[in-house]
Amino acid sequence: MRRPRREPLPDINERLYRFENVRVIGSDGSQLGVMTSRSAVEKARESGLDLVLVAEKADPAVVKIVDYGKHKYEQSKLKKDKKPKGQDVKGIKLSPNIAEHDIQTLIGRAKKFLTAGDKVRVVCRFRQRELKYPDVGKNKILHVVEELAEFGKADKEPTLSGREMVVVINPVVGAVKKEGKVESKKDSEAKDLQDGGQEV
Repeated sequence: MRRPRREPLPDINERLYRFENVRVIGSDGSQLGVMTSRSAVEKARESGLDLVLVAEKADPAVVKIVDYGKHKYEQSKLKKDKKPKGQDVKGIKLSPNIAEHDIQTLIGRAKKFLTAGDKVRVVCRFRQRELKYPDVGKNKILHVVEELAEFGKADKEPTLSGREMVVVINPVVGAVKKEGKVESKKDSEAKDLQDGGQEV
């Protein structure tokens, strides 16, 4: 049975004796100059703090006097903040007999999701008797996909599974978000042409 891998010990205090000389940064960020590693550790301990390695490859290596527990927490938080944010999948649902104004409401919602960088899962749910005419629902989905072409692209053709037909739309670059109003590149160009027209 393989033993769990141990984390390497931190480069602090006596573990820095392997460096003959180090460049020391004080706890307040001030430059304390170059000194022996032993002198640097003693200086840190006089302040009730630790000596931590911050730049091993520098010549000489750079160390800092800090509270190691606080330093470790801040480094962990910094790494967590740098992790890329996961892409969410938002959903909109419709039916084969949905009215056009209801579709437009869903499309408006989907535009906001896509311009925020999220995927949109479009689901058309059929009743039992509606399954005889799957193309009706498919056309509704394709209508949504077409209306969202400036904002996202479907990963594949809508597929029917049980009583649901599904397609996933991935966001594309080119959508403009301005003052809470979402407008496509096409809308923006049309607006520019209108603004540039002559008054009658």
